[in-house]
Amino acid sequence: MATMTTTAPALRRKHLRERLRTLGFLSPWLIGFTVFFGYPLVATVYFSFMHYNQIKAPTFVGLRNWRYVLEQMPLFGPALWNTLWLVVVMVALRVVFGLGIGLLITKIKSGAGFFRTAFYLPYLAPPVAATVAFVFLLNPGTGPVNDMLGKVGIDAPNWFNDPAWARPSLVLLSLWGIGDLMVIFMAALLDVPKEQYEAAELDGAGAFTKFRYVTWPSITPIVMFAVVTGVVQTMQYYTQALVAGKLASGVSIGPGTVIQPGYPDHSTLTVPQLVYSLGFQNFNTGAACVLSLVLFAIAMAVTTLLMRRRAGLLSADD
Repeated sequence: MATMTTTAPALRRKHLRERLRTLGFLSPWLIGFTVFFGYPLVATVYFSFMHYNQIKAPTFVGLRNWRYVLEQMPLFGPALWNTLWLVVVMVALRVVFGLGIGLLITKIKSGAGFFRTAFYLPYLAPPVAATVAFVFLLNPGTGPVNDMLGKVGIDAPNWFNDPAWARPSLVLLSLWGIGDLMVIFMAALLDVPKEQYEAAELDGAGAFTKFRYVTWPSITPIVMFAVVTGVVQTMQYYTQALVAGKLASGVSIGPGTVIQPGYPDHSTLTVPQLVYSLGFQNFNTGAACVLSLVLFAIAMAVTTLLMRRRAGLLSADD
């Protein structure tokens, strides 16, 4: 009996030491999560119910900010539509093009290194510089792209100056910098066991059959990774759309210049741009926090949907 009495405190001290050691190893992540995610999220929820102009102390206004954003803000609908359109179209095309280029380069017998470098280099360009170059290339008046299309008898569009072509132009810009997904898909494709391809060839499988039953099941986790990260990144799409609209509008950039995003006709306006405009140009922090929470909720919902097995990207055995 005495042995059991003395053993119980020792076991409790041992478990306590193990928990403290575990917390010690987890502390860098816990601190980072609290400082860079937990606290900002709680603060965003708090300020969404406050009137706060970053000068005076915040005052509680209840659901006024939420009603303003969801019912009265005229630009919320176009910004949300543009963001969701870019998520669907841009992410899908980037995954398809990245996988297609990866497949082509893995099949090339000679010169693969050159093509890998050629496709990856645009991704290394800074977003602002790449956007400036792309807007110059697609300039309807002086750009070389429209000039070449005109020489072959094609009526070229106005690209970033046309509301119908502004979003597709941003998609073309994203496809130009497809090198990141190309490298990821190439690594996944080269990791597929060659024995499976050889066995499929012995069974008389063609190229499409080998891709459907050998390649695709092996790379579906990588496709899932590319889709989920692409959705999250596109939900935060800001720099390229803002710079492209600014340059296409022809307004000179200088100190103190207030940039009105969305040119032309709000076709390049995204929710992150609206958050910045509300929070740092109009000093309406409460409404900006509401927009941030709406964007966060949509991103979480879409990501959760994609992570479910019924989304079709992962088999039931994965």
